[in-house]
Amino acid sequence: MRKRFFFLILIAVVALSFSSKIDPVKINEIKVVTPFMMPAVKFPDFGDSKKFSIVDFGAVKGDKLKISKAIAAAINQANKANGGIVIIPEGEWLTGKIHLKSNVNLHLNKGAILLFSDDPNDYLPAVHSSWEGMECYNYSPLIYAYQCKNVAITGEGELKAKMDLWKTWFSRPKAHMESIKRLYNLASAYSPVKERQMVNDTAHLRPQFIQFNRCENVLLEGVTITNSPFWTIHPYLSKNVVIRKLKVYAHGHNNDGVDPEMSQNVLIEDCVFDQGDDAIAIKSGRNPEGWRLKTPSKNIVIRNCLVKNGHQLVAIGSELSGGIENVLIENCEVKDGAKLNHLIFIKTNERMGGFVKNIYAKNIKAGKIDLGILGIETNVLYQWKNLVPTVEVRLTPIENVFLDQVTAKEVKFISRILGEKKLPVKNISLKKVAATSITESESIHENVTGFSSQK
Repeated sequence: MRKRFFFLILIAVVALSFSSKIDPVKINEIKVVTPFMMPAVKFPDFGDSKKFSIVDFGAVKGDKLKISKAIAAAINQANKANGGIVIIPEGEWLTGKIHLKSNVNLHLNKGAILLFSDDPNDYLPAVHSSWEGMECYNYSPLIYAYQCKNVAITGEGELKAKMDLWKTWFSRPKAHMESIKRLYNLASAYSPVKERQMVNDTAHLRPQFIQFNRCENVLLEGVTITNSPFWTIHPYLSKNVVIRKLKVYAHGHNNDGVDPEMSQNVLIEDCVFDQGDDAIAIKSGRNPEGWRLKTPSKNIVIRNCLVKNGHQLVAIGSELSGGIENVLIENCEVKDGAKLNHLIFIKTNERMGGFVKNIYAKNIKAGKIDLGILGIETNVLYQWKNLVPTVEVRLTPIENVFLDQVTAKEVKFISRILGEKKLPVKNISLKKVAATSITESESIHENVTGFSSQK
């Protein structure tokens, strides 16, 4: 009897040990063909996971507090189950912030609308976030995932931000400028991030809509996103991110579509962007922040996307102090009539340092572009130019940029490359890059070596 008892205990221990080694959520992989070495991109599959409807946790339409609590409770339960799908049913659901946890898929059924409050108090307490490439404690992003693994937002529903209050924060009065100046100085002094508290009556640093902060194995698929206080989708210091089949519309100030920052193994595909700023902007920290964190944005593929509006199809920078490398943009289209400055725009300045290399763009077409197809500028400072002095000069080496089969209708130039005399831009190749009409000059170049163009 005693032997049988110990035998059963042994089986239980072995079974428990074995089960603990099984991933709670199935992980799929996508192998992407690229001109650089890139590992398969991993993402979570919640096909066999249990479902948790927010209605079962007390959500009542029109009651923001009950809905917010129900979503948080459902997320907790799905997390405890080591894999679960939190269901947002059809209808409009007003909520405050949503904080995701590992092994959780926030799923919006067809006809579901998650409407996010524009009361800043709903996004407190402050969380570890960032503002234009500088880490700080700020209002929580509307949807926030911090140090999560296997996390997703999926479905056919809509994520929508109320904007009545946020849009009053679009302007940059003196008080706001003084606050971001303070943050810049704190970052430049390498002050601990917890000392960079930016929630006050004057900073008005708007939160991102969705931020995956230090996450791994992320999926964002199918949903429509409407409006945003700031950057719309912000994968930050994250690995293995798949963003696909989204419809993104946001026409406020700084309303980029997707901003991968210091993130690696990122796939953005089959999305539609209608933005008030860049459709996609790849970043890697501002000044000392990128130097401190030492994490380049790397292995990023953007394919089969449509841009209806946006300053650029893809911008690289200007926050790029951690470096940006191995980017492929292919089979994308900018709708004729879109308000566009460039297709590809690489921008930096003497304060950034970092590096840009191995940028590939292939099979892209656009209508009229206000400026040109390729822009590279090394003195882009925006509001920072006269706000704060240069603390340390670090130029940005830019090299190996390849465009192939890229066309537009009307442009001012095909390429404008303004490099630094002390550090010229190197190795730029244009193959079958053309426009129907060029109104100024085909090439405007300063301090460039190794430029080639083939018709």
